[in-house]
Formats: sequence, structure tokens, C-alpha cells
Amino acid sequence: MDLARRYGRSTQAIRNYEAAGILPEAERTASGYRTYTGDHDLALAAYLALVRGHGNQTATEIMRAINGHATADALTLVDESHAQLLDDRRTLRAVEAALHDLEPVPAAERGDTFVGPLSRRLGIRPATLRKWEDAGLVQPRRDPRTGYRIYRPADVRDALLTHQLRRGGYPLGRIAPLIAQVRTAGGVAPLESMLRDWRARLDARGRAMLAGAAALNAYLDWRSAVVSAGRGDGTAGEGRTSRSRQTGRTTGSNVTAR
Repeated sequence: MDLARRYGRSTQAIRNYEAAGILPEAERTASGYRTYTGDHDLALAAYLALVRGHGNQTATEIMRAINGHATADALTLVDESHAQLLDDRRTLRAVEAALHDLEPVPAAERGDTFVGPLSRRLGIRPATLRKWEDAGLVQPRRDPRTGYRIYRPADVRDALLTHQLRRGGYPLGRIAPLIAQVRTAGGVAPLESMLRDWRARLDARGRAMLAGAAALNAYLDWRSAVVSAGRGDGTAGEGRTSRSRQTGRTTGSNVTAR
């Protein structure tokens, strides 16, 4: 089958895409064989491009909405993905700013400290430090004799970073993964490489979303051309042929097993 070979998919995968609503329903020959045409070609190209930027689930929901004549819903899903990407970029900038503003611990203060001095240094209540501890953001040990919390230099670092991000408006649940990364990396300095990789992934996702938008727009243009030509009045074939010349895609039908 040409459509399957063109995209490196199996014939069964193409059927599964149709069953999932990713591809429009295929017409059938008199003997019951499916016929895939240019609209299926464009739909599959759009879906595969969308997956790279939006992920499989969102891409599937977008294509289902388009094929279900709910274009506004599909575009809303696209907008939501772009909004999430923007939010991720803002989070990255906040993390970079927090790390940049993180003051080194003075040499005289690099030993262990207690909840009172640390809370005064940060300008917060001791109860806030205990709340951060409950969320796993700081992990002070306990003095075996007195039971007092003892904050080691790494705990102070985590508290300072948490304080910076909280000032930026970030909830504890979003700060916790970053603190875990700091601990795994063994400090703040090794995170520079992680942040570069994070930025590169966001940039790649943004570019993939642009490619997905172009492919989706081509599919929407095709569908609009078919509707304008008048599907079912004998001119639908002309609409498909005309649109195919614009996109450079094959006009012939692909017939596959039932």
C-alpha cells in the first residue's frame, strides 16, 4: 500500500489510525476494500508532524477534532500546547534567574546551622522552613540528643534556591523536581549543562510545533477546498485534483485490504 510505505508504517497501523479518528473514514470499493486518497495522505502527514511537537495524545485529539468538523476545538488544543511551551520557557527563565541570584554561603557560615538563624537569614518564619521540609525541599538532620533540626551547607543551598523560586511565584510542587536535580548533580554548577539541554529541548519543541502547524494548515486548506468544490455533487474529485497540484501530493487512490 503506497500510503503505508510512504510513511514507513504498516498497513495495520494505517487502519488503526483510521479507527482512532486520526485519518478520515476511507471510502470502500464495491468489494469492500478501503480507498485512501490525498486527504488521507495530508491527514497522516499532519498527524506525524503534530506528534513531534505536541505529543501523541494531543496530536490524536487535534486530528479527531478536525475530522469531526470541530476545527475550533482543534485549534484550542494547539493554543493550549503553545501556552504550555511558553509556561515552560518562563519556568526555565525563573530557574536560571534563581540560580544566578543564589548568593554563595559566606565562609564564616558554611558550617551547620539551626532553624532560627536560617529563617532570619531568609526573612521567613521557622514554620515556613518546616513546611518546605514536609514537601521534601530541605532535608535537615536531627541532633540525636536534642532533636533540633540541623541544616548542613547543602540544606542551606536548597533553602536559598527554594526561597528564590517561591519569590518568583512558583508552587512547592514545581520546585521539588529542581531541588532533586540539584542534589543529584551534586550542586548548582553542574546544572548549567542541564539548563542548556532544557533550553535546547524547548527550542526543538517550538520548531516542531511550527512544522506541525504548517502540515495541519495544509490539511485544513485541503478540506476547505473540497468543501468549496462541493463534496457529493460530482465536483469533489476536481477539488482534490486541484488541491493536489498545489501541495505536490499524489492524487491517485490507494486501495488496501479490508
